[in-house]
Amino acid sequence: MGYPHIFKPLRLRHKELRNRIVFGAHTTNMAEDGLPGARHTAYYRERAMGGAAMIVVEPIPVHPAAVLTRGNFRPCSDEVITPFRQMVEACQAEGAVMIQQLYHVGAHGDWDNSWHAHWSPSGGPSYHDNDGSHEMTEDEIEETIAGFVAAARRCQQAGFDGVEVWAAYHCLLDQFWVPFSNQRDDRWGGSLENRTRFSREILRRIRAACGEDFIVGLAVNDEPDSAVMLDHDEMVQIIALHDAEGLMDYVTVGMGSYLDFYKIIPSFQYGEMLSVDLCTRLKAELKTALVISEAQLRTPENANTVLGAGQADMVSIVRGQIADPHLVAKAQGGRDEDIRGCLSCNQQCWGRRGRDYWISCVVNPSAGHEAEWGGDRFTAARSPARVLVVGGGPAGLEAVRVAAERGHQVSLAEAGPALGGRFMLAGWQPRRGQITELIAWYERQLDGLGVKTRLNCYLDADEIAEFAADHVILATGALPDESGFQKAMPHVPALPGVGGGGVCTAEDVMARAARPGSRVIVLDEGGAWRAIGTAWKLAQDGHVVTIVTPDAMVAQDLQRSATDGPARRTLADLGVRFVVESAITRWHAGQGAEVVSLLTGKAEEIAADTLVLAAGVRADTELAAVLRTIGRVPILIGDALAPRNAAAAIHEGRKCALTL
Repeated sequence: MGYPHIFKPLRLRHKELRNRIVFGAHTTNMAEDGLPGARHTAYYRERAMGGAAMIVVEPIPVHPAAVLTRGNFRPCSDEVITPFRQMVEACQAEGAVMIQQLYHVGAHGDWDNSWHAHWSPSGGPSYHDNDGSHEMTEDEIEETIAGFVAAARRCQQAGFDGVEVWAAYHCLLDQFWVPFSNQRDDRWGGSLENRTRFSREILRRIRAACGEDFIVGLAVNDEPDSAVMLDHDEMVQIIALHDAEGLMDYVTVGMGSYLDFYKIIPSFQYGEMLSVDLCTRLKAELKTALVISEAQLRTPENANTVLGAGQADMVSIVRGQIADPHLVAKAQGGRDEDIRGCLSCNQQCWGRRGRDYWISCVVNPSAGHEAEWGGDRFTAARSPARVLVVGGGPAGLEAVRVAAERGHQVSLAEAGPALGGRFMLAGWQPRRGQITELIAWYERQLDGLGVKTRLNCYLDADEIAEFAADHVILATGALPDESGFQKAMPHVPALPGVGGGGVCTAEDVMARAARPGSRVIVLDEGGAWRAIGTAWKLAQDGHVVTIVTPDAMVAQDLQRSATDGPARRTLADLGVRFVVESAITRWHAGQGAEVVSLLTGKAEEIAADTLVLAAGVRADTELAAVLRTIGRVPILIGDALAPRNAAAAIHEGRKCALTL
């Protein structure tokens, strides 16, 4: 096998794990009225079918003060037991060991969701919002410990093989450990013995309540860039203390904290295998507990490397198994090239969860739709048909792939010399090579399915009509708006001076169809990677770049994917100037732009040689309109239907092909 270290079985207390890959805890936000349902069961079962050895189901709050999201499970309620049992048994039947995480966020709660004051060791501030927290009394500490124990008992009654107690990311347990947030002078604060009393009591009492045939894990994190958080020596000392008392069977190590949220779900802007350093230290120190490494471990290669180096006993791949729930089985079967790689983009996993929706995935739209779509697998079409797909961007590629998987005879016509469309240009932005890897994955899949792919093949309406296809799908995408229209100035249909030279689009820059001068203004109306990645590329290549945006901050739309802060830091390091809450009122070719503040109305001149437009795009509907006039009604998907993003395009490609 290509990954010998992954597929060694492992004993974890009373259970035998079939391999070393964990599908770690993450909030899917799918609960309905606080209960797991069919969506949850199908989501987790798909990963169990895909080969994950152990699944850690998303956290359940242990107390009303611990509720954080709308999709949290009900705390302190026996009503969760029966629906959890259905989920657990479905996944165990597929061979997965089932764990549930128990959590309390302490000071970092959400009063609007919990309707309860945040509780913390010393009444510290929330890093989730602007609320403060309540300093817990000794009775409330005991009440919270009892809440952890009661939650563990419910998990056992529901059939879970164990629980994972959350002490990561500066949550309540971590808040007791860290002197910054624990300033108590009673038996719960001060010395190491006192600061760890809370967590040790929780673990000790769970073991006493649930017995020996029950796994108890502990989730912790590494936070090397915050002066007030625990360093490696302190973390090792604390975890080793718990281990010496035999309080947990494993410890899983993530990255980041509420004090620097971006690293909790590290995007492509970060390196890989982020928690390995602390895992290595713990692996050398712990006597009984196993060590699980997570944080930017996307691939079987990552996992095999960490395991082979003895840096961990298991590896948690979360986003990688959201992107491809059958990642483990494919790796074990020697089908590496069939694994659909995670983009580390956070757009649909954290991006939807952060807006309090249930999660999905850009590259795997079945994520969160398993119950409706039958998982990330396909059933044969009842009546195989001839299908023509026009346009080889993300919408067209997914439609072609899924239609061919279902047995249709599919042809793909792409007007350009390569597949990918505008999405390929995004893959040429700095550090975004995972996009080009995804397009290469599509190419391999289409080749294996025998799809007839025609490049440099522009089809007009008459040619499509003659094609004798049963279904015509148009995925012709969208075209950049070159008028310079800005939503902030709807009364101005086109930017004055836009036709005078020195103006191009972000697509022109990334396709190398334009040669920007040394001083560049990027007009950004979206706050997304289209502008930010292009500005990054330009600055990295030595151009002096200014970003002008009507938004209150640069990269505003990237907040939803928790990638905005690192993006701004990178741009700032490269010397990019930010001009926010502003619009361009005139372009002077070869000289620069007149820019007006949307707050004060004050204008300034910014010298520049080139203006790069990253404003609106419009659907390419010309071909569809002509087809309708000759009686051929096509199916429109992706940007050809309405300009949005890659997630919408791939989702519609999948959904369309499932209906054929």
